[in-house]
Amino acid sequence: MAAAAVSSASGLLAMLTEEEAELKLHALVNLNSLVPLFWPEISTSVPTIESLYEDEEFDQRQLAALVASKVFYYLGELTDSLSYALGAGSLFDVSEDSDYAHTLLAKALDEYASFKSKPAKQNDEETKMDPRLEAIVERMLDKCISDGKYQQAMGMAVECRRLDKLEEAITNCDNLNAALSYCINLSHQFVNHREYRCEVLRCLVKIYQQLPNPDYVSICQCLMFLNDPETVSSILKKLLSGSQDDALLAYQIAFDLVENENQAFLLSVKNLLNPNPVSLNPAPANPITENPAPNEDAQMGDETEPLLAAPTESAAELDPQEVLQAERFNKIKGILSGETSIQLTLQFLYSHNRSDLLILKTIKQSVEMRNSVCHSATICANALMHAGTTVDTFLRENLEWLSRATNWAKFSATAGLGVIHRGHLRQGRSLMAPYLPQSGAVGGGSPYSEGGALYALGLIHANHGEDIKGFLRESLRNTQAEVIQHGACLGLGLAALGTADEEIYDDIKNVLYTDSAVAGEAAGIGMGLLMVGTASEKAREMLAYAHDTQHEKIIRGLSLGIALTVYGREEEADTLIEQMTRDQDPILRYGGMYALALAYRGTANNKAIHQLLHFAVSDVSDDVRRTAVLALGFVLYSEPEQTPRIVSLLSESYNPHVRYGAAMAVGISCAGTGLSEAISLLEPLTSDVVDFVRQGALIAMAMVMIQTNESCDSRVGTFRRQLEKIILDKHEDTMSKMGAILASGILDAGGRNVTIRLLSKNKHDRLTAVVGLAVFSQFWYWYPLTYFLSLAFTPTAFIGLNADLNVPKFDFMSMAKPSLFEYPKPTTTQAAAEKVRQPTAVLSTFAKAKARAAKKEAEKEKETGKGAGTSEGKEKEKDADAMQVDNPSEKKAEPEPSFQILTNPARVVPAQEKYIKFLEGSRYVPVKLAPAGFVLLRDLQPSEAEVLALTDAPSAVPTSGTGTGGGTGLAGSNAMAVDEEPQPPQPFEYSP
Repeated sequence: MAAAAVSSASGLLAMLTEEEAELKLHALVNLNSLVPLFWPEISTSVPTIESLYEDEEFDQRQLAALVASKVFYYLGELTDSLSYALGAGSLFDVSEDSDYAHTLLAKALDEYASFKSKPAKQNDEETKMDPRLEAIVERMLDKCISDGKYQQAMGMAVECRRLDKLEEAITNCDNLNAALSYCINLSHQFVNHREYRCEVLRCLVKIYQQLPNPDYVSICQCLMFLNDPETVSSILKKLLSGSQDDALLAYQIAFDLVENENQAFLLSVKNLLNPNPVSLNPAPANPITENPAPNEDAQMGDETEPLLAAPTESAAELDPQEVLQAERFNKIKGILSGETSIQLTLQFLYSHNRSDLLILKTIKQSVEMRNSVCHSATICANALMHAGTTVDTFLRENLEWLSRATNWAKFSATAGLGVIHRGHLRQGRSLMAPYLPQSGAVGGGSPYSEGGALYALGLIHANHGEDIKGFLRESLRNTQAEVIQHGACLGLGLAALGTADEEIYDDIKNVLYTDSAVAGEAAGIGMGLLMVGTASEKAREMLAYAHDTQHEKIIRGLSLGIALTVYGREEEADTLIEQMTRDQDPILRYGGMYALALAYRGTANNKAIHQLLHFAVSDVSDDVRRTAVLALGFVLYSEPEQTPRIVSLLSESYNPHVRYGAAMAVGISCAGTGLSEAISLLEPLTSDVVDFVRQGALIAMAMVMIQTNESCDSRVGTFRRQLEKIILDKHEDTMSKMGAILASGILDAGGRNVTIRLLSKNKHDRLTAVVGLAVFSQFWYWYPLTYFLSLAFTPTAFIGLNADLNVPKFDFMSMAKPSLFEYPKPTTTQAAAEKVRQPTAVLSTFAKAKARAAKKEAEKEKETGKGAGTSEGKEKEKDADAMQVDNPSEKKAEPEPSFQILTNPARVVPAQEKYIKFLEGSRYVPVKLAPAGFVLLRDLQPSEAEVLALTDAPSAVPTSGTGTGGGTGLAGSNAMAVDEEPQPPQPFEYSP
């Protein structure tokens, strides 16, 4: 009643000036509850309240501080409010559910976190942390833990850098594994400083290892980020020495590590695993020189060797346990070297190849003979369309057309074979043998095809080049031709990606110092590929040479190479980035944009985004502005839905270079997502007034739409028709026509079985993919670099493996309509022919002459009789009938099932992964629940015989083009182009 009757605080304020302490206390107690109502009136007496707080003899100083804090809060002075709240001590209740308490606690957390995040060297200059602030933060953390709000406690502990409290919160959780997974996500998404992120991960690994049943998959992922191969190898050894289930888990960990594509780390782990205690029938020392003759179509065939050598008789006499151990070590080394996964991927892409050769045929027919740009783009589109499938039917059927490529076009055409046969490690060198430099040969072949072949070898062995590095180094040393040096430098960089091999670095550096523009550009990129992510001092050397040389091509190659060296180093790279972005040379500033992009790749770091946006609108060079916008795609690819919003205004810029950059940024960050906002942003850019903007938009749109069909988004069909229209239009600009041809290749890449993915399923960066896209974006200056796009391709496959690393047949479910994720409908021969025939402009005189000629022919036909006409009419009717029978749309429509049974190995596109379910009661159970990728399976009925898939080359696709060219090749192309059932034979009478 009394509180309700109060209409002013003046009486209570007057009591504050009284001598009696009891009166002051009474006033403060009442004012504390009245501040929300009368804070404007109370604010006039703040000095009096402050003086009570400062009076050491006043017993209720803390209460005065609390009242002052609340008044300052309502006045908007949060710093002063927090200062007095700290003075209030225990009277400031962290559990109070009010705006005042929530705001001040947030302010206290921010203050504490900002103090903790300052470098240690500043501690001397500034005062130490206020113990009262620390006490409040600790009270908050303790309260969250005691209330069971563990995720809040973990988030605050990570932000405030209190790893002791983080450990306490995790250990108090009921579900420890879920809590640790949550913390791993926290560290990757919200911790901006790389060093502190490593500290958090070390803390998590320590907690993981104390568990009775540690989650070794997550531990090894953390250890890979911490670059600790020793601990990973010891975990793998421990698992391999255990039961069969432990060994399966070890294989699963190895496959997961391989997916992150860190070659240097994987080699370290492989080398740290003890040599096999038993020697099991070792593989031939140089498997590359085996088997197929180079002129054969090197598709997957019967010559495919088994992945693992069988034990010899002598091994059988030894202790079975030792033999088993040796077999397991052989298998895991095969996985870590990448050979097992590459071989299985190769078999999958070959057996499931659905590339449409009629699309390529249409492009080839519509491209003018004289237009070398479109000719090269068609060869490139074919390479991308068949990437990793080993199917080179189109090239073999069009050898004469292919031979028109000269000089650098020949270099690109030869290099394209490397994309088609990517991962064919065993026969890679013999495949390219006809084109490779012949040691000691006088005259030899064309330097362009030899250089292209060395580049192709790099693409085949990209990130797995242990067996080919020696040959590439030898080829580099034995030549003085700059074109061959160009190919060898790119090939070496790809094969030794990220290994930081000093000897190879010196070989490439010697090429750079010859100061040849062509070879020097590739040398700069090659050095960057070799040193990727090492933040090596070599970058300073490269920067110094970039200032010394006069060749723009060399400066550009070096600037990209320097950017690659700081890949993923975040704040460590800031000094070098600052130096490059402030350089007078626009090419080095352009390199600075790539350095920013790659150092902060996938972090969505606000500072990096702010810097890139600043350069995008302020730099004087169009190249730098374009690259600054494009670089946003690399920084934001972990949050693709943010990119269209951030670049939407830039996509409407008056500057075409900025619009191009915006299109490519969306293409890179939203690649393979089919994101609706991304497609909406790119649509207007595909009909831009500037040709190169259209080119960029078409390529970006294909990157976004890859593995998306018309059922998911109707705009995919519209886009495919738009590409056909641009390709067939004789008056279209060469630049946009080139973009449309490349986009056609990207849309159907890898036989329609691959997507572009920059993050692995464990949310780690796929190093090869990010580097591949960064170098691919250089195709603006140098078309042969387009092939680097193939490094970003990853198969959309579920491949289940048993303990022997074979692929057993078993069924699982996709709980979605089959039409949502099916392959695009193949183009039919008639449809393709209709598309090629375009209406031509007809003059009136020509039309009259044609009409007269037609009239004369009709009269002649009347004279000669109606026989021929009747037979032709019958044939037409027959064709029409046949077409009606073939057309599935005219059959009675049946309701589409709401699920689909898939058989291992199966194509599972990214959007389909959330619908994958494993059947109950199935013979095989996955070691780790994963909807795609390589999944190890536990066999619940090991005594029963297994049915295997991918045992040899499938017979569905004919091995066409075996050198003769003729009918088999054509049959193969038709089989791949038109995926229809053959018609039943006509009725007939049998007479013996």
